[in-house]
Amino acid sequence: MEPVRNVPAIEVFGFTFAYGDRLILGPVDWTVKEGSLTLLVGATGCGKTTLLRNMKPELAPTGVREGSIRVFGRPIEELSASESAQTIGYVSQSPDNQIVCDTVWHEMAFGLENLAIPQDEMHRRVAEVAHFFGIEPWLDNATNELSGGQKQLLTLASILALRPRILLLDEPTGQLDPVASKNFLHALFRINRELGLTILMVTHEPETVVDYATAFAVMKDGKVQDRDVEEYRREVHERASSVDFRAEGVCAPAFSGEDVAVTFKDVYVRYKRELPYVLRGLDFTLKKGSVHTLVGGNGSGKSTLLSTMSGIMKIDRGSLKNLLKDNQALLPQDPKSLFVCDTAAEELAEWQKGCGYTDEDIRDLAKNLHIDHVLGQHPYDLSGGQQQLLAFAKIMLTKPALLMVDEPTKGLDVRSKYIVADAICRAAAHGTTVLLVTHDLAFASRVADTTSMIFDGQIVSTEPTSLFFAENLFYRPVIDRFFVTWTRPEMESGI
Repeated sequence: MEPVRNVPAIEVFGFTFAYGDRLILGPVDWTVKEGSLTLLVGATGCGKTTLLRNMKPELAPTGVREGSIRVFGRPIEELSASESAQTIGYVSQSPDNQIVCDTVWHEMAFGLENLAIPQDEMHRRVAEVAHFFGIEPWLDNATNELSGGQKQLLTLASILALRPRILLLDEPTGQLDPVASKNFLHALFRINRELGLTILMVTHEPETVVDYATAFAVMKDGKVQDRDVEEYRREVHERASSVDFRAEGVCAPAFSGEDVAVTFKDVYVRYKRELPYVLRGLDFTLKKGSVHTLVGGNGSGKSTLLSTMSGIMKIDRGSLKNLLKDNQALLPQDPKSLFVCDTAAEELAEWQKGCGYTDEDIRDLAKNLHIDHVLGQHPYDLSGGQQQLLAFAKIMLTKPALLMVDEPTKGLDVRSKYIVADAICRAAAHGTTVLLVTHDLAFASRVADTTSMIFDGQIVSTEPTSLFFAENLFYRPVIDRFFVTWTRPEMESGI
């Protein structure tokens, strides 16, 4: 598509979208300027992802739509598949939904091959973006062996190799470690400013990216309202400067002794015999009754440690002793891996007979997690944040003695983070041992009592949470609204 000057990148006119007779969006009237870096925020489940998907013809959800969406003056329905690929790039909040090839190199080349890009140019484009995002060391790896953060970077790189004029991003930093997130955002800033790429980003963490933004909008009640980005930027900076930094968990475990729940001793784990070890000589102790957070870079072994602790992955060498293995639950990075039923209500009832919880338990927890209004919907029709809450509810109903959660706040707004934090604290108060893997350092700093860092497959540090974050140079919480406002007493008073 040839550039069209003096025409907005995206124009939305009286757009509505409904599933059957249930209105999800609209009417939306909104404009995204060419060359802008626009942030779109809003509560979990308000329709942000639905709006984004409707801007990409191939990804538009099934439903009833009225009104129109135009890109550079053309209705999106008029774009051919080739024009769409080279005009609108889309990176979802769940990279597993986008990756289609078995190796990293083939994934990066897949879209270019479909566009019949000449081989020499295709190799050059792959090399350029792989180098830009630091992907060369794992260019030949299998995609199903990548960490969540690596998959997110791969998805973005694959899209940028197509050189679209508009980039739609849905929670793009949700699975990136703090260092990778900063590098990612700086890369977006360069792409936006130097190449003129129009970027529209949906995020629940505007504090981390507001300094790069040129426009800011809020979705509420199915509509979009522009806000003054400079005013919001001042609010963020004033909030951060007015808070004395302190990072200490506020959960109150039922007990805090020296009893050990899980012990790793000199553990080695790898996905295949011919591949390097992901965990190598790892020693780790999880004390009974603690709320313990595990942080570290993408690909460092955090999710592998959880999978090994839960028994999903087997160790090659060393020893693992899990005293709570008979009553444990794992929430994986992709919540959809837990969904097998036709409705959210059926998902929550699936393990009822084996675990002995009641219909009242289901109703109460669904209400407490604010998902009682979506119980009749198919799990795949929910927003990413709602799927996260549904999967969390499903494992919490089992009342595990050992709770393992991988990225608990992915796709959640501040209010939903309050709810999850409160549920974790309540479980700890009743004796549950909790291990959280997260890149959300504000959440970790306010909920966990102990924090460990994993690097290159080994635990390199385990400290009280307050000490860990106070002494860390790069792994420091963003002073966001959750960090500033959430405490256990406030939750009990109904904040």
